[in-house]
Amino acid sequence: MLSGRCFTVIRSFDLVVLGVGMAAVSAAEKCAAAGWSVAVVDELPYGGTCALRGCDPKKLLRRGAEIINDAQLMRGKGIEDGGLRINWPELVAFKRSFTDRMPDRIEDGLESKGVATFHGQARFLNENTVEIGGHTRLQGRNVLIATGAEPRPLAMLGAEHVIDNAAFMELDDLPPRILFVGGGYISFEFAHIAARAGSRVCVVEHGGRPLKGFDPDLVDRLVAHGRRLGVEVRLYTALESIERLEGGLRVRAKSNGLIEELTVDLVVHGAGRIPAIDRLDLAAAAIERTDEGILVDAHLRSVSNPAVYAAGDAADTPGAALTPVAVFEGKVAASNMLKGDHAEPDYRGVPSVVFTIPELARVGMMEAEARAAGHEVRVISNDTSEWFSNFRVGETCGHTKIIVDARTDEILGAHLLGPGYAEIVNHFGLAIRLGLMAGDLKKMVSAYPTIGSDLGSML
Repeated sequence: MLSGRCFTVIRSFDLVVLGVGMAAVSAAEKCAAAGWSVAVVDELPYGGTCALRGCDPKKLLRRGAEIINDAQLMRGKGIEDGGLRINWPELVAFKRSFTDRMPDRIEDGLESKGVATFHGQARFLNENTVEIGGHTRLQGRNVLIATGAEPRPLAMLGAEHVIDNAAFMELDDLPPRILFVGGGYISFEFAHIAARAGSRVCVVEHGGRPLKGFDPDLVDRLVAHGRRLGVEVRLYTALESIERLEGGLRVRAKSNGLIEELTVDLVVHGAGRIPAIDRLDLAAAAIERTDEGILVDAHLRSVSNPAVYAAGDAADTPGAALTPVAVFEGKVAASNMLKGDHAEPDYRGVPSVVFTIPELARVGMMEAEARAAGHEVRVISNDTSEWFSNFRVGETCGHTKIIVDARTDEILGAHLLGPGYAEIVNHFGLAIRLGLMAGDLKKMVSAYPTIGSDLGSML
């Protein structure tokens, strides 16, 4: 028993996992299956960002926007929408029918595999002991930090009036005027949903380029397309303050050195996320960190505390902040704990998608990155707006850009803007991961007419 106040020491485990998102679940299940005693702990409902506050619920809300968009595209082509609109409360209820049951399903699934489950805020007491909620202590022969990420704090007067992505998806009603802070994927995805639901939306970005991780030419096309749909994007604009008034929120913003005032009903945080590790008391466990997360080696082990590993958004790794990356990092960390440090994450060919309507997808290098890496670059660019797969659904926004090494025919990157292209980008991701050449993909015979049958023409 540790000295001081009276604590109940539950027991020691082979592995204690902090956080119960996808990285944590994949690691906990792998180690439990190998016969280890495993405990997991989270202060939030089990499931993490993806299942509860991110990917999955966002995609459910997007479905409503897709229906509206599809009907509008086919207006005058055989479809009369008849005043079709989104019933926001019903759409949110549909989303909740998925998210409300996930925490119990995940907890039950873990317990069925022999994993001990705990709830509360964890903090380190020493190199391998954590305290939960001030009353329970768990000791782990190994500890995995997989606590995910949280919205970056906003340094402005009136920041308390801003809601985050999770709160946006819980709104019982969608207000008519919405401002999204930050030009990243969260703002763009929600803006496209809200616009189809009838709201006037504006995205403000402090820099000169939104969606920085995506091909700038395709981003420009997406921004122009969104503008026609009522999605306004203001660049070089930084918020100074937010004040609540009787008629809404008064937002003061600086643009090109000038202050302007906007009146909106809602301000939504989309200005980036940071690792959710500040409350863990890492110093007590001698765990080194950076602004990007826990400092780990190539095997995802802490560089300063050999008992600790980290995975997902909580770890400072080359991997993108994506759920599939978190999952395979969790599996790699578990494998290294079980068998000794032998495995390293493979980040090749991991696609990323902005689920606007239509979606913007990317895998591999951008053109500038490929040239900087010394490749002799061949760029295959196609305006797909009149291709049959787009013509069939009435969409006129479509473009692809494939980056190929001119000497080797290696596929270096693929950048796609168009309906259904979130599925096509997976083919390019597999090609990059397996080292397939452009010529190999052109030999693929696809079912026709499908979007997949466009793959060869993109090359």
